[in-house]
Amino acid sequence: MQAIVWALVIYWLAYFVACLSVVEVMQDWFYDEVTPRSGLKVAFGALILAGMAVWLKPTYDTMFTNDFAWTLLAGIVWVGVFILIFQFHPLHALGISLVTMILVSGLATLGVDSLTKPSRPAAALKARTNNEPLRRPLSAPTAAPALPNVVK
Repeated sequence: MQAIVWALVIYWLAYFVACLSVVEVMQDWFYDEVTPRSGLKVAFGALILAGMAVWLKPTYDTMFTNDFAWTLLAGIVWVGVFILIFQFHPLHALGISLVTMILVSGLATLGVDSLTKPSRPAAALKARTNNEPLRRPLSAPTAAPALPNVVK
């Protein structure tokens, strides 16, 4: 249960930052103003997208192969959030949301995977008891040759 909560928080944070940046810049660029209370709208929309990401676990290696049907579903939800909550025009929402989904979903999953899984397997945590060097010389060590005394 705790892993699901942490995954939701990490996805929500990644989606909030990305969507807030996109909404602020693109609405100002397309419509010369940002919709009122855009931060609250983005927080709510990012929570919906994060909940879906916890359920789907989008990764770059399966988004366009094994899980393509789920990627299409995620794309429909992203476009819907951009139209209904972030208040973009449908054609603008189609392009912006799909590009944002492709870029941010895989990166957010990389963050969730790296922050919620242990960094080392349990076998690597055992301390080495043998402190001998791993490599040994092939021949017996010899004394270094004496350098000739050169006087200038």
